[in-house]
Amino acid sequence: MRIGELARATGATVRALRHYEQAGLIESEREPNGYRGYGDSAVVRVRNIRALVAAGITLADLRPLLGCLDGDVLVQPPSERVLRIARDRLAVVERRIAAQTEARDRLVAALAAAGSAAEG
Repeated sequence: MRIGELARATGATVRALRHYEQAGLIESEREPNGYRGYGDSAVVRVRNIRALVAAGITLADLRPLLGCLDGDVLVQPPSERVLRIARDRLAVVERRIAAQTEARDRLVAALAAAGSAAEG
């Protein structure tokens, strides 16, 4: 199947598919006319990639999991490796949330102080 067909079958954009391929997560073969050709198994893999990315897993995190991406990852129990990657990613997200919360609190305090100064 061609890249446009894969995009329609998975809900991914052509640009995202090219990015996944560049990241080594999916493979294509060049057809004689130069178009990318993907096997039917690419549909499952791309759907899994999209589901995991939507859950906060990065493309770099997915590299060690290539062998797992060809099955239905959403119904199978996760391996310890997958759980470790997910926990590591969650820790990163939580640190970012904490940093953003601190920045918000400083901004709120600065605006409150500016409001008090403007009133006086």
